[in-house]
Amino acid sequence: MIGRIRGILIEKSPGQALVECSGLGYEVDIPYTTFFHLPEAGQEVTLHTHFAVREDAQSLFGFASRLDRDLFRLLIKVNGVGPKMATGILSGLDAQQFIHCIEGRDINSLVKLPGVGKKTAERLLIEMTDRIKQLEGQFIPASTRTEGSATDTSQSSANSHKPVDEAEAALIALGYKPQEAARAITRVAEEGMSSEALIRLALRNMIPA
Repeated sequence: MIGRIRGILIEKSPGQALVECSGLGYEVDIPYTTFFHLPEAGQEVTLHTHFAVREDAQSLFGFASRLDRDLFRLLIKVNGVGPKMATGILSGLDAQQFIHCIEGRDINSLVKLPGVGKKTAERLLIEMTDRIKQLEGQFIPASTRTEGSATDTSQSSANSHKPVDEAEAALIALGYKPQEAARAITRVAEEGMSSEALIRLALRNMIPA
């Protein structure tokens, strides 16, 4: 099991990071909440990882915090929730936000996540209520998890040529319908915003805090 990887961030895009470690380049699938915390390419990065092996594929999933990784591992144990859906859930909500939804029985926020219907949301509430107790003691103070701002992400992606198109494509890849993605981006788009900022704000509007 590969539990953590530390190396140089070679490339990053919504949904994936390429990390070079000891001369090897690891393609790591990441939720958007982790993407927002990545440093600039060329800098050192540490990701807490989960290695998934199936008959037809081997995938490495990476997360900004151990809490996010451990929650991912609990999510994929829920009936009907695979790695792709779990990544989608953690793209819309980070671990602490998801736990808050479970503790508050907030089914309305859960059903707004891509791929999560009412039945899946109800199953998450039932099965995760007891499981999240395994994460006690791992909560990270908000002051240590920098949310960032539109200005920060804009500076980190100043070279993005088509941020609106990239943001819409990212939301579609996450599971939203093209019309939903376009409307969500249009509502928050302002001149000069990066694709990361657009994605972040669109997701916040689509999923209530």
